[in-house]
Amino acid sequence: MAKFLIRANYVGDGVKGLASEGGSRRLAAAKAVDESVGGSLECMYFAFGETDVYAICDVPDNASATALSLTINASGAVALNLTPLMTAEEIDAAVAKKPSYTPPGA
Repeated sequence: MAKFLIRANYVGDGVKGLASEGGSRRLAAAKAVDESVGGSLECMYFAFGETDVYAICDVPDNASATALSLTINASGAVALNLTPLMTAEEIDAAVAKKPSYTPPGA
């Protein structure tokens, strides 16, 4: 499973929906959408300031993450940003690789 950080902001009718439904209904909706692509929601927190919601979820692959992002952003009620999260072991594997690269102008 791939792990992602979710940063989301309610916009337009999304703000009205949150105000009328409350946080518990939005948490349930977030769990349901993650489960619909075979994933799970690890945690979700509401905030105020620059970002309205922070969450961490697991999804099977990048295609599933993209489907989540497209579906939620297409609603027009939430602006969602997904950031892939990596383990220390994944970083170790990345630094062990030695790509061959020629910079521009070299």
